[in-house]
Amino acid sequence: MCCRFWIRGLGTVIGLMLLAGCASAPNAPKPRAAVDPLETPVTTELGTDLPAEKVAQAHAHYAAGVVHEMNDETEAALHEYYLAAEADPDDEGLMLEVTRRFLQAKQPDKALELLNRAAARPGASGAIFARLGMVYGQLGKSEQAAVADRAAIKRAPDSLAGYQNLFLTLLQEKQPAEALKILDEASRQSAANAEFLIGLSELYGNFALQYPSQKDKTNPKALAALNRAEKMQPSNPVLRMRLADGFNSAGAPEQAARIYLDLLKQLPDLPIVRERVHAKLANIYLRGSDNKHAIEQLEAFVHDDPANPQAYFYLGRLCYEEKKYPAAIDYLNKAILLKPEFEEAYYSLALAQLAGNATSDALATLDRARNRFPPSFELELWSGLAYSRQKAYAEAVRHYASAESIAKAADPTRLTHEFYFEIGAAYERSGDIPQAERCFEKCLQLSPNDAAAQNYLGYMWAEHGTKLERAHELIQKAVKTEPNNPAYLDSLGWVLFKLHQPQEALKNVTKAIELSPEQDATLLDHLGDIYNALGQSDKAREAWTKSLSLEANDDIKKKLEAAEHKP
Repeated sequence: MCCRFWIRGLGTVIGLMLLAGCASAPNAPKPRAAVDPLETPVTTELGTDLPAEKVAQAHAHYAAGVVHEMNDETEAALHEYYLAAEADPDDEGLMLEVTRRFLQAKQPDKALELLNRAAARPGASGAIFARLGMVYGQLGKSEQAAVADRAAIKRAPDSLAGYQNLFLTLLQEKQPAEALKILDEASRQSAANAEFLIGLSELYGNFALQYPSQKDKTNPKALAALNRAEKMQPSNPVLRMRLADGFNSAGAPEQAARIYLDLLKQLPDLPIVRERVHAKLANIYLRGSDNKHAIEQLEAFVHDDPANPQAYFYLGRLCYEEKKYPAAIDYLNKAILLKPEFEEAYYSLALAQLAGNATSDALATLDRARNRFPPSFELELWSGLAYSRQKAYAEAVRHYASAESIAKAADPTRLTHEFYFEIGAAYERSGDIPQAERCFEKCLQLSPNDAAAQNYLGYMWAEHGTKLERAHELIQKAVKTEPNNPAYLDSLGWVLFKLHQPQEALKNVTKAIELSPEQDATLLDHLGDIYNALGQSDKAREAWTKSLSLEANDDIKKKLEAAEHKP
């Protein structure tokens, strides 16, 4: 289907909503003035005399066609429409309407016969030649189409139809440079109205879609046409909607948003149109990372359409990004209530619940998803994260391992360095050091400069007294990346302690304590061990005592007791 008929279809749908009130059929031929029943010559719009009897016959055949069409008698209807056009060949409105019906019925040959007859008349209009060019184009007769379209442009240079048909014909013939020249020729028409210019911008957009490398060249031309149209201040809401859509497509979202907002004021009583405008505005704000205004538009959207699960879903996701977790949970619950098969909403809800410290609710949401949907990477991943939050590391590992297995079989690209960091941490906390080591090595293979993974793996090795040289190397890299990170400095101090360098260890752990925003039991425990190794027993006992005051620890108690019994 060509671009023009898509545009026309869209305009018709909105136009029926915005401009209701026309009692006659929108495509019916214009009625002629009353005539004397005798054979009095009637002057047509083109100035050609035609007997009144012929006019009456044309109307009778057309009316008979309408009756047949209402009774689903398509062939009979088309026959009567053909006779109507044949009886009154000078009525161009009738000719265009009848040929349109033949084209809809996939009978272009009949349409071509009538149009050739109409085009042969002296003074045939540009609209007739434009329709003729379109039919030739549909029949694959490019040369004849081009001739007819050129005639249409010559007779009606301020009508877009001829340019559009010729543009599409040239595209079909794989002549993009020539097609673009036709649009540029149209852009030079000084008498063009707003509808012409908006349609022209849409054709530039069509060209850019087919030839993306030309977008930088065509976008400014589309915007120039749209700016000319806007200066004309078209009042028709349908045209203004297309104008805003054009600005949006051409990369001018601020201009689009201004027109959309104006349309909302102009059309307060048309909820279907308002919903569409709210959705477009929300999309503009989302692309611009303007969550605040996107939320406002989506809230207005669900006010007009309170049963739209997709809108609630996006509201939930946006509120999650804005850290408004109760609102996110509420919206996502509504999305699931309205559309229980909306799988992605379950996972987004679980994440919002986890962020809002409602871990048990998150696990319940994931169980609901598990009962409704087949196993998936997301389901297992978020289940692993939820169990990790509950410190049920063995259960977390089980779900993470399942997620890894699913992704390996279906989509290995999902196994990112972040994934291997999370699963590595769960393995380490569950006590499975070999698997933790495997996952952190994989994480660093995928992201060699991940400071958090360097620190975690290095500290794990240091804690277990293994691979100390490699641990030292990794932690040094992490500290180089973030020299004032207290956790990394503590890890460096601890691995130096394990390498029997307590004096160097003391410098790093002392600095870590200074930079830490609050007292930390582990840092103080490490400080006590380092002082003890340096033979500074009093300072060691002081550090251990402070550590115990922050967090109970049987190992530290034993170290204090042993220190008390030293001679």
